[in-house]
Amino acid sequence: MEKYIKIIGDAYYGYFNYLVNEIMYPSWENYFWWLVGLSLFVWLLELVYPWRKEQAVFRKDFWLDGFYMFFNFFLFSLIAFNAISNVAVEAFNDFLALFGIENVVAIEIDTWPVWTQFLTLFIIADFIQWNVHRLLHRVPAFWEFHKVHHSVEQMGFAAHLRFHWMETILYKTAQYLPLAMIGFGLTDFFIVHIFATAIGHLNHANLKISYGPFKYLFNNPIMHIWHHAKVLPKGRYGVNYGLTLSIWDYLFGTAYIPHNGRDIDLGFEGMEKFPKTFWQQISYPFTKNK
Repeated sequence: MEKYIKIIGDAYYGYFNYLVNEIMYPSWENYFWWLVGLSLFVWLLELVYPWRKEQAVFRKDFWLDGFYMFFNFFLFSLIAFNAISNVAVEAFNDFLALFGIENVVAIEIDTWPVWTQFLTLFIIADFIQWNVHRLLHRVPAFWEFHKVHHSVEQMGFAAHLRFHWMETILYKTAQYLPLAMIGFGLTDFFIVHIFATAIGHLNHANLKISYGPFKYLFNNPIMHIWHHAKVLPKGRYGVNYGLTLSIWDYLFGTAYIPHNGRDIDLGFEGMEKFPKTFWQQISYPFTKNK
């Protein structure tokens, strides 16, 4: 127990120092300022080349989504996630040690060229995320958390990061063991994470982008807006589950783009009664039946 208490203390102290350094000392390897710069760039594209020209510069819930962006990527890690994940990893390793297992790495890839390591991480992580995303729509208990993301009524870049903190735990838990078995830890490679964040911002942006023939490979705003459609095809729990890659939806029959979808209604049935504030939204899955 003493070991775990020390891990928790080190996690809070370490992440606090990390976050302060991220904010105070901008650099090319600084994720905080990369996120700020990337967000401003995509927002500028929205203002110059808007797909929905009548949409306001500060669209509905613009500031709420902006807060979600910083909360989910930084404040949640400071409040709980960094400590929880460090304890969980140590507890998992202690559990394996009971059976004499000291290393879960099944495939050594650290001798591979760096670009193949990046590509392997990217493809495996994205496929896991695609499957988790399907479960968020298919499993009723998970859907209650995922409703937060689908409560967006007007699409914009920051809608990408409006999601319940429980999704972080679900995604990271599902990714940990498969990635650990090929030599990756919980911390993604910086360049892979930046690329995925950029595609996610563009997917939700008020931009008309389809990437031409690459639309069958990468997710895009025209495809992703149908994922947020209020009215889904009959018998479907969701469509277009891809986060970065669209290829999984085309391979497994969940792709759906009947037309460009610029002006379709977004949300879900009964969304009119869904909470509107940050605190109400993140507490909703735990209090909705009370």
